[in-house]
Amino acid sequence: MIRSEKTRLRAVLVLQVLVVTAAYFAAGRLGLLRQVEVQSSVVTPLWPPSGIALAALLYLGLRIWPAIALGALLTVISMSDGLTFWGLAVATGSALAPVCSYLALRMVGFRKELDRLRDGVALVFLGALGGMVISATSGTGVQVLSGGLSPGQFWPVWSAWWAGDAMGVLMVTPLLLVLHKARMPRRDDRWAEGLALAVVAAGATAIATRSSLSMIYLLFPVLVWAALRFQLAGSAPCALLMSVMAIIAGTDGVGPFADHSVLQIMLNLCILNGCVALTALLLAAIVTEHNNIRHETEVACEELAALVEELAPRPPAQGLPDGPRSGRDQGLSGR
Repeated sequence: MIRSEKTRLRAVLVLQVLVVTAAYFAAGRLGLLRQVEVQSSVVTPLWPPSGIALAALLYLGLRIWPAIALGALLTVISMSDGLTFWGLAVATGSALAPVCSYLALRMVGFRKELDRLRDGVALVFLGALGGMVISATSGTGVQVLSGGLSPGQFWPVWSAWWAGDAMGVLMVTPLLLVLHKARMPRRDDRWAEGLALAVVAAGATAIATRSSLSMIYLLFPVLVWAALRFQLAGSAPCALLMSVMAIIAGTDGVGPFADHSVLQIMLNLCILNGCVALTALLLAAIVTEHNNIRHETEVACEELAALVEELAPRPPAQGLPDGPRSGRDQGLSGR
């Protein structure tokens, strides 16, 4: 029995490693569909594998790190002619960054439900902006050491690399974390409002990212609507949709990104995606925390009312004497 249980646990772990590896590699191939060249170095405005890796660690723990390392290694091999020492160094940095982000989040008591403002702030500054410094530094540093980049090209490439990895965490990780609470919708759910939100989000994003009138600001009222009414379950998909469509427009050089250089497009995309992610994540966390506090307060009030009702003195029942009878009455009643 013990041996069969150990075999089952090992089989589950192997399956999880294979699934995470495949997801990491597939997300990497998907992210490379919109690659750009900054100082002759290939970077992506949004790198989904970093978000998948951190979400896998938050769900499954450190035991899943071999899957992240294997996925990063396969992705690097697919981008080059084969496995080299420099490619192995890049894969190591890409795998180490989400692990460090996970350890930092665990140190501050991060909860993957993202139901507190502190969790949203921790994911932004520790999980995304802080942890992805490792992958950007190692990847860009390897290119400088190998002679692919000159020292003067370090910072432009580093900035683009770091922004792409950080945006992957900010856009993909919240969406995967919200799936933990996914359920089949009930009949009384707000179907009409959810459908209207999806239609408005798609339409507003298409106009904002394709129009030459620079109407990017249209995105933020939609994000506020999604966060206030549906919390992270609504704001996370909207933020990812907006980011992807903005990246497509930017790499195509249309709409507000027309007649811009590659560096200008990358800078605009980083600022836009960062603002979208911050608005979606932090506002949803604030609303969720407020709703939880209100629910806890209502429950506490109900419990207090029940306790007061239980401890309150009860009036005497009708038909019974108010107190003990006198000795004379007791004597007469004994005859």
